[in-house]
Amino acid sequence: MRYFSQLMIALAVLVFIGQTAPDALAQVNPTENSVTEDAMFQALGGDSNAVAGRVSIPDGNAGNLIKPENKSWAAFQGGTMQTLSIAAVAGMVVLLAIFYLIRGRIRVDAGFSGRKILRFGTIDRFAHWTLAATFIILALTGLNLIIGSTVILPIIGENAFGTLTAFGKLAHNYLAWPFMLALALIFVLWVLENIPNKVDLQWIKQGGGLLKKGVHPPAKKFNAGQKVIFWSVILGGAGLSFTGVMMLFPAVAGTPADWQLYQTIHALVAAGLSAIIIAHIYIGSVGMEGAFDAMGSGEVDENWAKEHHALWVEEEKAKPAKQSALSTPAE
Repeated sequence: MRYFSQLMIALAVLVFIGQTAPDALAQVNPTENSVTEDAMFQALGGDSNAVAGRVSIPDGNAGNLIKPENKSWAAFQGGTMQTLSIAAVAGMVVLLAIFYLIRGRIRVDAGFSGRKILRFGTIDRFAHWTLAATFIILALTGLNLIIGSTVILPIIGENAFGTLTAFGKLAHNYLAWPFMLALALIFVLWVLENIPNKVDLQWIKQGGGLLKKGVHPPAKKFNAGQKVIFWSVILGGAGLSFTGVMMLFPAVAGTPADWQLYQTIHALVAAGLSAIIIAHIYIGSVGMEGAFDAMGSGEVDENWAKEHHALWVEEEKAKPAKQSALSTPAE
């Protein structure tokens, strides 16, 4: 009788547990391929609960499989962020194309003189091209993480896209460090010459000579437009560097919500800075005749320098012959 009584009690306990447990939990097997995120949330009592496992590593957050509060963040990344990124890049390309059709290439009105003036030395150009090369790779690999699954994946297929994204992620993580070093070097080299002054106001009033032919407002080594580019790169690059480091080291970033905030800021700054850099690349290449030489060989034609940086040319001519950057044409 004693064993029979114990058996009846055990059966009663099992019946009670079976009647009180949610039906959804009994119906959902998390290991099944057909299980949906919504079904798992419903099984756990609604969107207020997380789907988590157990981990033996110090970071307990690694056990979180699905967190309901992440759904709005994921939707923002897959919707609004994609739209903003595409709009920033494509919008700038369209605006520049329209500007080129209306204004055309900005020529040297006086023609090339054949006399050269040293504009940027080896260290300047090294810092510039290191920053430029790493930023372009970082921008492309970062853009792939945001819009790649909807834009690139359908074109090249899953296998190629998976390989591309894996290598892109490695490049993004490791090239961030030379980008930050080049950014710091650029700041040290050029900050004093990029402090705004009264001459910049006159340059802005005349549209920098970009809108009308024959208009050449005075400027020192860096005009107002270049100063805008400089400070956009320095401040934007600093923001990207800080948020990027926080994303690389989530434990330092704080809570998952903090990490998500850093990621959102990182993406927004990257989209805006990418649009600015596209404009910079345009004006330094096809947009303005003779401009590329400044970062190509480091020397620019004297007539080009007089039309775009007249005050700087005067400063160079006022220097002693040994210090002047002016050179005579080759025979």
